[in-house]
Amino acid sequence: MDHIPLPLLLDGATGSELLRRGMPPGVCTERWVLEHPQVLQELQRAYVEAGSHMVLAPTFGANAARLEAQGVFGQVASYNRRLVELSQQAVAGKALVAGDLGPTGQAIPPFGDVSFELLVAIYTEQAAALELAGVDLFVIETAVTMPEARAAILAVRSVSNKPVLVSFTCDEDGRTPSGTDVLAALIVMQGMGAAAFGLNCGAGPEAILEQLRRLTPYATIPLLAKPSAGLPTMEGGEAQYPCTPEELAALVPELAAAGVRLFGGCCGAGPEYIAALRKAVEKVDFASFPPVEHDPDVIPCASETEARFITPDVDVGEGIECTSDLLEDILEAEEESPQGALKIEILEEDDLLLFAEHQYVIKDALCLSSDVPELLEGALRAFQGRAFWDGTEELEDAFLEEMRQRYGLILL
Repeated sequence: MDHIPLPLLLDGATGSELLRRGMPPGVCTERWVLEHPQVLQELQRAYVEAGSHMVLAPTFGANAARLEAQGVFGQVASYNRRLVELSQQAVAGKALVAGDLGPTGQAIPPFGDVSFELLVAIYTEQAAALELAGVDLFVIETAVTMPEARAAILAVRSVSNKPVLVSFTCDEDGRTPSGTDVLAALIVMQGMGAAAFGLNCGAGPEAILEQLRRLTPYATIPLLAKPSAGLPTMEGGEAQYPCTPEELAALVPELAAAGVRLFGGCCGAGPEYIAALRKAVEKVDFASFPPVEHDPDVIPCASETEARFITPDVDVGEGIECTSDLLEDILEAEEESPQGALKIEILEEDDLLLFAEHQYVIKDALCLSSDVPELLEGALRAFQGRAFWDGTEELEDAFLEEMRQRYGLILL
């Protein structure tokens, strides 16, 4: 994973630990940390002493959308710089400091009214501030929607070449709150250049292990596990988490066998959990695990919510033109297609607008067709999944390679 050695021990919870240390519920975490820096720094020093190789700067909600919702305007650059500095001072060079990019809480149409390009702009502002602050890497954490995760990774890639880790959160069925299958998220994120992919928070360690096992056969990058210490109950006004440090650490051998190389904890998992994880990780012989074999005839694609698999000789049938009936045409094609793939033609600017408006209904593998580079890139940017190219149109190899690297375009 570029210059970062594996296995890597991450940190544990930040929010729940700050609450335990006196942060009032409901306040703007970033503002409170800046007003009480010693609380965060003591926590992060404890994580380093417990064995963490990396800590997350407390910038989870330091994007413009989240800060403005808390009444903080025009301070994205200042907040991110100051928050990163606190973590850098705390670890004193003994651990990496990652810039943490959390959800904005915004959604693109038809589920919200924020454009995808505005999401990219929000994350670009924060990513640029984190890069200027000197973070060692970036973590897109607790992702719940594909558009936000895609916007964030495009934003980071526009300002930095440092590694980007991506972590989604899901329920016991492997679905995010927005309905995305985390297998689809893996396929999209590793195609867009994520250095590692994983799961954090969620329904607890056992559920995360089960879902990571689903990802193993398709992961070409290291996996990350940062589970919460289970679902909490309230006792005496304080959250109590059912999973003990020893119980979490006992899962390390199984997590490692599933391809996990980055270990940490989320809600409820404080420094004592990281110390237990460190001891367990030190006992694992990672070299003993055989490499996962990937079938070259099984090509993973994804829509915004679903994983789909095609073969190199997939037949996409007739291309679908972008007309006022595009929504109905997509639904009909998916119902009738025995191959589980469809082809949409993007021939002019109006087609691109129609496609962007209706791409959310696509569930099957998507082949995009255009002989205009700008239109193809526009469609790839608008599609919240991972599409493929069947080579029937003539475009420059260098351009197609650029699309592969930036958007994960699969070249058959």
